[in-house]
Order: sequence, then C-alpha cells, then structure tokens
Amino acid sequence: MLKGKIKFRKSLAVIMGASLLLPTFSVSNAASSLPEYKLSFYYPGTPAKDEAKIEAKINEYLKTKINATIDLQPIDWGQWDSKMNLLKASREPMDIIFTAQWNGHANDVAKNVFLALDDASGPAGNLLAQYGKDITKSLDPAFLAGAKVNGHNYGVPTNKELAAQGGVIYRKDIADKLGLTAKLNAVKTVADLDPILATVKAKQPGMTPLFLRDGDNFNAHYFIQEDFLGDTTIEGLIRKDGTSTKVITRFDDKQYMDQLALTRSFFKKGYINKDAATTQLSGQDALKKGNVFMITASLKPGKDAETALAAGLAGKLKQINMTDRTVSTGETAGSMLGISSTSKDPARAMMFINLLHSDKYLNNLLNFGIEGEHYVKVSSEIIKAGPSAANYNPGATWMFGNQFLNYVWDTEASNKWAQFKNFNRGAKLSPALGFTFNAQPVKSQVAALVTVRSKYIAGLETGSIDPSKAAEFQKKEQANGLDKVLAEKQKQLNAFLAAKK
Repeated sequence: MLKGKIKFRKSLAVIMGASLLLPTFSVSNAASSLPEYKLSFYYPGTPAKDEAKIEAKINEYLKTKINATIDLQPIDWGQWDSKMNLLKASREPMDIIFTAQWNGHANDVAKNVFLALDDASGPAGNLLAQYGKDITKSLDPAFLAGAKVNGHNYGVPTNKELAAQGGVIYRKDIADKLGLTAKLNAVKTVADLDPILATVKAKQPGMTPLFLRDGDNFNAHYFIQEDFLGDTTIEGLIRKDGTSTKVITRFDDKQYMDQLALTRSFFKKGYINKDAATTQLSGQDALKKGNVFMITASLKPGKDAETALAAGLAGKLKQINMTDRTVSTGETAGSMLGISSTSKDPARAMMFINLLHSDKYLNNLLNFGIEGEHYVKVSSEIIKAGPSAANYNPGATWMFGNQFLNYVWDTEASNKWAQFKNFNRGAKLSPALGFTFNAQPVKSQVAALVTVRSKYIAGLETGSIDPSKAAEFQKKEQANGLDKVLAEKQKQLNAFLAAKK
C-alpha cells in the first residue's frame, strides 16, 4: 500500500510540472463483431435543439467503432440531483452516468450505484484493463489513484486541469458601462465585491447583481478551501490550505461561518437572486438570459471565454481569481464518467468512455457538434462559431473524456493547454491528498446525514437562511449519526497518513 501512495505522489509531481502533450491514439475495431447495443448516457446540462442531429452523427460513427448507438440524456442542472436520485433508487437500467466527488460519488459507491472498473473479481471484471487501454495510456496515473474508493475506481476521471481555484465571472461590458473596471481589477476578497454589487443594483435595476444557487456560491467546493476527504455531501473535512489533519465539521470552520455571514448580508441587501435556494438554473444559463451581472465559478485559465461562448456572450465576460490554487483528492475525482451497476453491457460502456479519451473526432463531435454547422475550422486546432452554433453548445468539455483532445475556440488563448500546465504547477497540496473516505462502514448514518443536509444547505449557503440557524442544523446532524461518521473519517484518515510515513 505504501508503494502505491509513493507512486501517486510521484505521478502528481509529474503532472504539476511537466508539459501536457497530446499523445498519439489508435482505435481498436475488435468490438465491431459484437451485436448492436444502445448505450444510455446521463449527464447534467440543458438539452439542445440539435441534440438528435448530433446523436445521429455519433451513432453513425459508433457503429463502425464498437457497433453501438448512444442515447444522450442531458438533465438540467437544477433537476439533476432529484431526477438522478430517483433513477438510481429505482434501479433504472442505465449505462454511463456523470459523477463527481462533489456530487455524492462516495455515497453512491456505498449504495452500489456504480460498478468497480478495475476489479478482476468483480461482477464486470477489470473493465479498465480490458477495454480502457487508451484511458490508462493517456490519463496521468494521479487521477486514477486519487479517485479510488476502498482501493477501486468507480469512475473514469476527465483528463483536464488538476488544481482548483474559486472566483467570479462578470459582465465586462456592463462593468465598463458603469465605470467599475478599476474596482473589479482590485478585488481580492468577497467583501471587496460589496460596493461593486451595490452600484450594479442601483444603476441596473433590471439586472441581478449576483446569481447564486445550490452548489455555486461562496461556500462551494471550489471556493472555500475545504477538503471533504472524497465526497462533499458527507460531513467531515480538513482545510486544504492548512496543515491540520483533525477532521471537523463545516460549522467548526471559522472561515466557512464568516463566509456565510457575508453571503447573508449580500442577500439582505438585495444583491442575490431571491430564488437562490431553489432555482434550477445553472450559472451559465443564468448569464445566457442576459440579466445577470456576476456568478461564482470554479476557475481555470480561459474559463471566462469558455463560459461566454456557451452563454452567447463572446467577448463580454471576464473572470477574477479569488482563492489560492489547491489540489485535493476531490480534484482528481472532480469530473468522472461511471458505469451503472444496472448496465446491461458494461464492456460496451467502457469502450465508449475509452473512445472519449482517445478519438479526437468523436470527442469534438460530442463537445462542439458538426463541423460546418455548429463550428467552422479556422486552422487544424482552432475553431469559430458556425451558422447553427446556438443549436448545440453544451459547454461541458470538462465532463467528457480527454479535454486535451478538444479544439480551441478563436476567442480563447491559442496556448490554452500550455496555460493549464502552468495553472497546475505550484498549487497547494492538501494534507490528505490521495485519501478517499470509504462510507461503507457507516452507510446508514451517511444516508441520514445526506438527507438532513439536503434540507438546509442550499438556503444557508446562498444567504437565504440566517447563519444563526447553523447550530440548529448541527444538532439535527448529531442526532443522525454525525459523531460516528466523523470518528470513522478520522480513523481512516489516520490509517492513511500512518501508511505514508
């Protein structure tokens, strides 16, 4: 076990400092003799007008590769958790599902939602070894090592940036109009945003100064520097930017509580949308409506340009980096594709995921649509919007396979992938890097706590509920097994740290 941990650290060191070069890929046609199979693919996102057209084009190609077709099943962000929880609980036959550390991955693993992908003695065998060779060849081992739960991978991480950084994205055109550019350039903290949002509220009465929602706020996984040790939906954390390895609750974290108080003050001043706790819009879709000035976001180089393209606001958005760059196990598992334990053909599902990590044509077709319609090539790697761009633009390159296969928009930096390399280099490493909590020993308590959390967290973190209610919520957590979960997390973390010495 110690040897494995050392390999993980060495691998991470490579990705943090080495060049992110695009490997040469080859596609195997060994599966073409298999009977045709229809894969279902569930992921968060707004259904697009031309989705059926893209699906047909993908299916035409997939039949020649793995004799399969695909049924794309995007679900609006606001409905994602509720709809997917119902599908998972009802044991609905599904094949490929988006999953992430911040979206209940470890809890889902404990509930047998996903298949182990690298377990030779498991029900599906070692799918990664059999059908995921391009994944293991192109994906830095740090991702797979960091995404393991109880020694196995239950999702294939997206090949993308590794470090995490929180901040905001705002309407640069509106800021210029209101004379706020200099103030925005000087922003360092959340408190610095107060006078800026006040000006927007006063001078743009039809515009929401700050759009927040459940999961996208100043206490989101990417903004507050907390490491929930593998799953943000399960209480118990350490600080990513500190040295302590004592597991605490979010309510014991002073910075978390201070941030809640500040968010609450913004809400009471009318800066934040009143439906922040219940809205089903994503920040990207909110910007697309044209009446939102600012959103919070998980940032990386060029995130403003990516978001602008997806929101139909090319050249009108700018980002402000507001936190240190950090790396925890959660970042290695921050975007994954898992295979449902109800899949009728897990092997074919893995073949498809493998293609997303190796097949440039398929990857870009899913991400950008059809050349000549949804995008037009400027050069071999640079693209611009096509005549039908508005009909298919999922803005989800960070979800699908190998992001380093993606074309780069002409509104983005041409050296985007080199910027990703620099972004990863020098990030602060969490003291618990490489550790993922196994919820199995306390799965009943975890399930109860997740239910309690779902009833208050959105209101609390969007400023809709006063932080004074936090004590009441913590008592409810304690009555539902909080202490047992914290003790189990601490026990497992201590064992992990001891094995590294």
